[in-house]
Amino acid sequence: MALNKIDLIKWFEDGCKKKTEFKIGTEHEKFVYKLSNLKPVSYEENSGIKKILKSLTRFGWEEVIENNYLIALKKDKQSITLEPGGQLELSGAPLDNIHKTCAEVNDHLNQLKIIGNELDVGYLGIGARIEGKLSEDLWMPKARYDIMKEYMPKVGSLGLEMMADTCTVQVNLDYSSENDMMRKIKAAFILQPIISALFSSSPFENMKPSKFMSRRSAIWFDVDKNRCGIPEFIFNKCFGFEEWVDYALNVPMYFVRREGNYINCAGESFKDFMQGKLSILPNEVPTLSDWEDHLSTIFTEVRLKKFIEFRGADTGPWKNLCALPAIWVGLLYDDESLNKTEDLANSISLDDFKKMYFMSPIDGLKLKLGDKILNDYAKDLISIAKLGLKNRAAKDGAGNDETGYLNHLEKIVTSGNSQASDMLDIWKKNKNNFLSEIYKNYSY
Repeated sequence: MALNKIDLIKWFEDGCKKKTEFKIGTEHEKFVYKLSNLKPVSYEENSGIKKILKSLTRFGWEEVIENNYLIALKKDKQSITLEPGGQLELSGAPLDNIHKTCAEVNDHLNQLKIIGNELDVGYLGIGARIEGKLSEDLWMPKARYDIMKEYMPKVGSLGLEMMADTCTVQVNLDYSSENDMMRKIKAAFILQPIISALFSSSPFENMKPSKFMSRRSAIWFDVDKNRCGIPEFIFNKCFGFEEWVDYALNVPMYFVRREGNYINCAGESFKDFMQGKLSILPNEVPTLSDWEDHLSTIFTEVRLKKFIEFRGADTGPWKNLCALPAIWVGLLYDDESLNKTEDLANSISLDDFKKMYFMSPIDGLKLKLGDKILNDYAKDLISIAKLGLKNRAAKDGAGNDETGYLNHLEKIVTSGNSQASDMLDIWKKNKNNFLSEIYKNYSY
């Protein structure tokens, strides 16, 4: 039976959960490099990506094969996947609290370190490559990326750089209702530039300081305007699942999966697909799995699925990987803190938001907004998040609540210097040998 718009809306409605069932899922990417010379590793070489994945199976991970290539691992509700440039990504399980998500990250990085010591490879936690664009012969052998690699240059100039040369950390959170989804998404879109500045860690390009504190964030401005940026309806007084469905239906397709194969339909319309008019699959209509695949090709910094993805932060050191879920959970999962988060978001004018959105990748926490700077707003966010985490009162075995995971961010706003600022200080002190120093300081 053909899908209709009501089916697509219901798919989102089915994501609503009781507040007592809310979970936290953390994802993060990291660059893989050779310890001997800091060069990126290939897929097939003796100590390459394939070997790393194979070696991780000793820890209980199961192989995922695509077209005879080992392209991912899975265990319980976790997965380890490959970004186009060989960035390793952990997609964590949905867990009850930050203590568990942080323990999960720690276990993952410990496993990688064991394998890395054996294979002479390391893992770097920054937002964008320093040395320049990755050579195309080092791209990973995944069919989805072949399709995107061909299509991206047709719709923007930095799509390939986004795919192969950037790393992010994100958190996935639940919603209880359509209204709860709207409140969280609207506030998150408005406040995301502050979070991006707080986590900025990509100030370099081609071995020199760029004009950006977060070059990763700026790259997204010229990837694909049809699937990036901020949907206009977000600024409506009210919106719901139907508005997101309408938006998603107007995003051009990339592919359809059939029998394990990716069929290239880049640029075609999901609306046509629903009417059996897809040129490459005539008279065939989509399933809900096709709809879910299509939603995964939307690249907004806040993205709606059967949960909400918060995708707008540079990856960073281990403490950042725990701090990112902590700040969003603190802001959005407690009723009192959500009200305060909304109040803060609503206090920002549209003009100031636009300035934050386009200028925070350049000026970072020092961006001026009237008589305040972005660092002042970051302090407010951390204060609200701390309240939310205190109210949650999720304790670990030692009786500690989740507020400790914000300590790293509090140090940043107290100094006013993000990781990007610290990286630039390293360059200023030792321009000839700054690269090895950064790899030393920001590897896991």
